[in-house]
Amino acid sequence: MKHSILSFVLATTGILGANAQNPIVQTMYTADPAPMVYGDKLYLYTSHDEDNSTWFVMNDWKLYTTTDMVNWTDHGVVLSYKDFDWAQKNAWAPQCVERDGKFYMYVPVTDRNNKEGIAVAVSDSPYGPFIDPLGKHLVQKSGWGDIDPTVFVDDDGQAYLYWGNPDCFYVKLNEDMISYSGEIQAVPMTEAAFARRDGNVKNRPTLYEEGPWLYKRRDLYYLLWAGGPLPEHIGYSTSKSPEGPWQYGGTIMPAEGGSFTNHPGIIDYKGKTYLFYHNGALPGGGGFTRSVCVDEVEFNKDGTIKPMKMTPGITRPLETLDPYRKVEAETIAFSEGVKASQNKEVGVFVSAMKDNAWIKVRHVDFRSHGASKFTARIGTTHNAGVTMEVRLGSADGQLLATFKAPLTGGDNRWALVSAEIPKVTGVHDLYFVFKGEKPGVSMYFDYWMFSK
Repeated sequence: MKHSILSFVLATTGILGANAQNPIVQTMYTADPAPMVYGDKLYLYTSHDEDNSTWFVMNDWKLYTTTDMVNWTDHGVVLSYKDFDWAQKNAWAPQCVERDGKFYMYVPVTDRNNKEGIAVAVSDSPYGPFIDPLGKHLVQKSGWGDIDPTVFVDDDGQAYLYWGNPDCFYVKLNEDMISYSGEIQAVPMTEAAFARRDGNVKNRPTLYEEGPWLYKRRDLYYLLWAGGPLPEHIGYSTSKSPEGPWQYGGTIMPAEGGSFTNHPGIIDYKGKTYLFYHNGALPGGGGFTRSVCVDEVEFNKDGTIKPMKMTPGITRPLETLDPYRKVEAETIAFSEGVKASQNKEVGVFVSAMKDNAWIKVRHVDFRSHGASKFTARIGTTHNAGVTMEVRLGSADGQLLATFKAPLTGGDNRWALVSAEIPKVTGVHDLYFVFKGEKPGVSMYFDYWMFSK
């Protein structure tokens, strides 16, 4: 596993990671991607593997957004299992959907009787706060394996909730999205639906393992899933109905990437279709410290999905980034040596954790009139030798400005710094490079912007 992780990192990042986009979050470990489109923005909800985990130690759910598919903004924790007073652990694979202006977050949590089930939380905003309307699980079949929810609202308004490992279940949700009608239905684990698994594996006769994701394209329904045996691959089945019967479609993505699990999330955005998944490609990554990635999906004329492999990621942005507005420092295309945190004073911010840490922001459009001034909010707890360089094109590209970080004393205290810069026009990748003489946290960074 370690060799496969190293090979993937070297293949995708090179020496500095300058050409990489995957994994799309490098500031912490993320897993179980759940994309949602609302308005002109793509919202990505993820679970969160704690650092140095040796099991699925996951306490909260995170949110990232993008409009260009290369720069991702971290909005921090939007929900925790602790927000369910009756739950005791396990913030595992989520999904959030919008209906009639409200947002419904479906999550698996374990109750105080140590029983698993699917809970729901509701918000008036995709950013939260989310509240628990039920005070209990929404659905619970056996109390074990009731995980990995996916929710789909069909064109006729009927919503469906699928979930389960090693069995797959579904129910029809009511219009309120927090209750259901009828009995919980078991999806038949047939060879026709999910193909036969080799070997005599108890309760797992087919390739289906976990992580279902329900999706519709034209008149065809797709059920994507993580398939066994371990390490998992991503497979799919299709049907003319959201209730089946399902017909096995094949493998979308083989087992690779250094994590023994995977979890699909597929969505249409701005005329393209994207598959989100996770692997163990970040430094220190593995089966319990995973990283979310995304690649574009292609379909054959008959609706089947073209098989794909993990790649360095999306290379062509869908649009440019505007530097003449306040840009959060946690808006990142790729980074190295940087961690994300949040507090009540500023929300989410980033910290440079070592000398020569850096952040890349893609496709920044200074336009023809250009920029001649740069402003940022930064701080440090060190009293000497901590600087931030602003560069174009690469981590050692054209130097626009250098700032000595003000000694603010903590991440709850900040200083605003500005500098005149050589005039910049056109579209460039922007780099922030952090240098510090001492080990450990070298600098805190909250936001930045350019001006004429």
